[in-house]
Amino acid sequence: MKKNQDTIHVLVVDDEEGIRAGAERILIRMGLKVITAERGDKALDILDREEVSIVLLDLKMPGLDGMQVLMRIKEKNPDILVIVITGYATVETAIEAMKQGAYDFIAKPFEPEHLRIIVNRALDKIRLTIEAKLLELERKRTLADLGTEKSRIRTIIESLPNGIVVTNSTGQVALMNPAFLKLLGMESCANSTDEHIEHYVKDEGFCSLVMRISQCSYDEAGNIPAYEFSTDEEKFLMARIRPVVGDENECLGAVISLEDITALKMLDRLKSEFVAKVSHELRSPLSTIHEQLASVLNDMAGGESDDERQLLSRAKEKTSGLISLIGDLLDLSRIEAGMVCNELKPVCVDTLLKNIVDFLGTRAKGKQQSIILNLPETALPSAQSDPLALESIFGNLIANAINYTQEGGEIIVTAFIEGENLVVEIKDNGFGIDPKYIDKIFDKFFRIKNEKTRFITGTGLGLPIVKGLLDDIGGSISVESLPDIGSAFKVLLPFGEYRNRGSGVGDQGSGVC
Repeated sequence: MKKNQDTIHVLVVDDEEGIRAGAERILIRMGLKVITAERGDKALDILDREEVSIVLLDLKMPGLDGMQVLMRIKEKNPDILVIVITGYATVETAIEAMKQGAYDFIAKPFEPEHLRIIVNRALDKIRLTIEAKLLELERKRTLADLGTEKSRIRTIIESLPNGIVVTNSTGQVALMNPAFLKLLGMESCANSTDEHIEHYVKDEGFCSLVMRISQCSYDEAGNIPAYEFSTDEEKFLMARIRPVVGDENECLGAVISLEDITALKMLDRLKSEFVAKVSHELRSPLSTIHEQLASVLNDMAGGESDDERQLLSRAKEKTSGLISLIGDLLDLSRIEAGMVCNELKPVCVDTLLKNIVDFLGTRAKGKQQSIILNLPETALPSAQSDPLALESIFGNLIANAINYTQEGGEIIVTAFIEGENLVVEIKDNGFGIDPKYIDKIFDKFFRIKNEKTRFITGTGLGLPIVKGLLDDIGGSISVESLPDIGSAFKVLLPFGEYRNRGSGVGDQGSGVC
């Protein structure tokens, strides 16, 4: 209970009226509530009725003397501070009063300032005592809340359907829930911790990633990708791992969320197989129809009407678009099935870019566009990659730049080294992309249609293919674009480990092109 000077009561007990009146005046000026009593028995009656914090007690009174009253007060309420008033200010008297529990003493006659000093000291002690009690209550409440919170958090974690595991900075498991063990088929391990993460998950890539994140040695802490792996039981799991950082920004470990994605994987596999089968079955008859339409158009010597020729030309154009769509679907299916980028070999990127620019240059000239290829004076080191994948990536991006740039526009292809990455930027001054569509352009079949682009044919699969291939070879792509200003696609290919080869070691198959 908090007290202040306005609620603190002081009882003055003295058989001398002058002492009582003088003390009362001084204490009232200090903002205290004052009660007076001329005898010890009356003082005890007052203490039974009133809440008193300080007692000024004369030791020499008729009837009950001060020492007896002091002992009775300490028996009833030891928290009351008793300041004895004595005209016999001897050391023996003071010592005896202190032994009986008195807080302090003041000798008659006393000066007002002397009384104020002693009472203020008592008030400080009361205030500190109250604050200590409040702190103790707060500590007990905090400990109780903490215990309840820990119990609540553990209950939540254990009831989550996803597996949750927390490791320390050395990879030892500090906390896990039953779902984690169930996903790994290790229910028999109960909830035993202190084992290394390798004891539960045998995938080396997963364990290595956990260790790197647990020690905050992952390069892109804010952009950690999900990690997928499978167990011996043909179960596919996806792990999301994040570092646990302390108040002083030190690494404490990692928290891992594990999710069963087996059903999604199976569904994705069935979808890819279905798309591949249907696409394969459709491509052959469509190719035949396309060839026959082309043959009919060539055989027409002009006897037929323009409408008939236009109708056949549109049919030929549509079948060509369908064949292109089927080709893209098959490519996408192979990427998703992991059937590409399996055989990596040294690739001279500058030579590859020159060939693509030369090949697509004819299409650009048809639109009075210019394609500029900027390469560094020193030949680029070869990158260890899949040449067909790189050709598809850069071919799609440059073709897109041509398609989505107006007649007379300009496309600039620039390649350079940036740190441990090979960077290729394809920049145009074409139609550009509204910022609200930037996050969607790598979605399958997404195409931006407006008055400037609605006549451009395409499948909406070119950029998803580019993104899928880059994911497979460990690259990345970023986009900057503004409507009516143009777009810039930047491709990053990490190849530092290969760049360090070939500076004299001929059998590594790398080096400078």
